[in-house]
Amino acid sequence: MRVKSSNNCNPELHKAGAEMGPPTDVQIVTSDANTIAAHSSVLSSASPVLERMIDRARKGWNSDSTIRILGVPSDAVVAFVQLLYSSRMVPLSSPEIEDVLDQHCLQLLAMSHKYRVPSLKRSCEEAVAVQLTPDNAVDVLKLAKLCDAPRLYQQCVQLVAKDFLAVQESDGWKFVQRHDMMLELEILQFLEDRDERKKRWKQQREAQKVYQELSEAMNCLHHIFADGCPEMREPCTRFESCQGLKLLMQHFATCDKKLARGGGGCLRCKRMCQIFRLHSSTCSESKSCRVPFCSHFKTKTQAEKLDKTWRLLAKKVATAKVMSSLANRKRPEEVDQSWAKYMRRK
Repeated sequence: MRVKSSNNCNPELHKAGAEMGPPTDVQIVTSDANTIAAHSSVLSSASPVLERMIDRARKGWNSDSTIRILGVPSDAVVAFVQLLYSSRMVPLSSPEIEDVLDQHCLQLLAMSHKYRVPSLKRSCEEAVAVQLTPDNAVDVLKLAKLCDAPRLYQQCVQLVAKDFLAVQESDGWKFVQRHDMMLELEILQFLEDRDERKKRWKQQREAQKVYQELSEAMNCLHHIFADGCPEMREPCTRFESCQGLKLLMQHFATCDKKLARGGGGCLRCKRMCQIFRLHSSTCSESKSCRVPFCSHFKTKTQAEKLDKTWRLLAKKVATAKVMSSLANRKRPEEVDQSWAKYMRRK
């Protein structure tokens, strides 16, 4: 490979191209009329698009097989051709290659996409991602869309969402506001969706916490009545809610308002009745359960049709109960040994 009128060539990469034995047979013309002499075999093997361009040039009247790579600076074109040569001999992760990628990563990403060089495109995406800042995030985002780079696009969007105040001060964002309403709307829509997802995840976490607490209350009932909690008058060391539940049951046993009809009645007693009812909805023991009112509520449930909300609550609590038991279950020794062996390999 020979470069005319170019003063910015990496000597290591130029050496990789110079070692090609046969004479050059293709001329590459850049935007500022510089020419690069190259080997058609190297270009064709690296890029199917360049292969078609070379074939068309040879079929025409131009016997010099001249092709044009326009729209980018000459230095970037030189770096692109050098990388096509060096990728045959030097890994793209080598230090000299990384220096070229860091210097021309945006232009190289565009060219590797246009001329379909996937290995170089992946390396360019990684190099561009390292250089992402709030100032260039919007510009890189537009390039990622044009170059069909979804991972890079996602990284840009995440950076925009993370530091949107700084992105708003960038020239890229101001340009988008003036000239690209669709992209501005797309970014704002992503920010709104992200906020909605955060709210939804927060609500789900809070609901899951409630289901987990109710599941613990169900286990605590079984612990008190079926297992027989030995610490009836002292705080229980097994369940945090055990003592509070025992105090609530003591109140339920002595309260005179629990049988009040109409809109009156004791709220604490109503809560205790709901806990007993929820236990009966999740209890798998038909007649042997020792928890009070379990069979009573089961019979009442069979006679009356439960509403959909209560069935869903019972299902969620039962699921949380199963998941909690799985999380607390001791792992088999074989699993621990396999995991330790896997971690040693890493």
